[in-house]
Amino acid sequence: MIARLQQLLSLSMLALSLAWLGWSAHLALAWPWRVLGALVLLAPHAPVLAIEFALLAWLGDPRPAPAPTARMLLRAWASEVRMGWLTFGWRQPWRSRALADHLPQPASTGRTGVLLVHGFVCNRGLWMPWMRKLRAAQVPHLAISLEPVFGDIDDYLPQIDAAVAQLQAATGRPPLIVAHSMGGLAVRAWLQAHAADERSAGVITIGTPHHGTWLARFALSANGRQMRRHSPWLLALAAAEPAARRERFTCFYSHCDNIVFPAGTACLPGADNRHLAATAHVQLVARPEILNEVLRRVGAPDT
Repeated sequence: MIARLQQLLSLSMLALSLAWLGWSAHLALAWPWRVLGALVLLAPHAPVLAIEFALLAWLGDPRPAPAPTARMLLRAWASEVRMGWLTFGWRQPWRSRALADHLPQPASTGRTGVLLVHGFVCNRGLWMPWMRKLRAAQVPHLAISLEPVFGDIDDYLPQIDAAVAQLQAATGRPPLIVAHSMGGLAVRAWLQAHAADERSAGVITIGTPHHGTWLARFALSANGRQMRRHSPWLLALAAAEPAARRERFTCFYSHCDNIVFPAGTACLPGADNRHLAATAHVQLVARPEILNEVLRRVGAPDT
């Protein structure tokens, strides 16, 4: 579903941009104005991201990380504009099915597999660069697309459970689970609902709003409301979790995360919390430190 929505959005942006170029040529506008107008229509997310970063600078508490500088925030904004094009304009709408999951055939008791779980309004296309590198390193992996897109987070648990079972059947080992943003909450809910601690080799979360996020106050969907700060769903999940489970988590976060802030909301008490400076929300997935940590833990060489 999300792929079709993003296809429609990207085609609409392209059509508007081409229409602007034709109209501006008819008006004999100078080339700089034609190009600027086309870029604005091709990147409507850029001003939205600018607002998010302004709110982050104004309201975001960077602790436990140091406060980001204005230069860091500007660099993160520019990188996130680029990642927006790549992720929401190309990989997710058009290439989400381009790469197949990589499972050993026949099933073997070889290397630990990796389960990739995306976040809000995303699909498995988010992980395309990861999937190429994991395949090159001969690491078994499986990436899922969570449905329904705007449903309750608990709706995703059967998909996660089936994917874990599939990876374990293929490798003979519990998989390492890597989750971005909302995906980390879905994994925590799955661990709790299925008492599944022994069915994973650990969990790595990337920019996950473990304690909610300030921006979710504007959310209308069921899963968006669950990510509000101190939501009943989050409080119930945290209250039910054993403390020992969090020792199996590695949580990557950033003081320049424009979606999940304050920064400490992406950390878990008792987990291995690791800060990546000057990195925006989707951009976190592209940080090589995270993929290299995954490769280290499954016994593969760094990329």
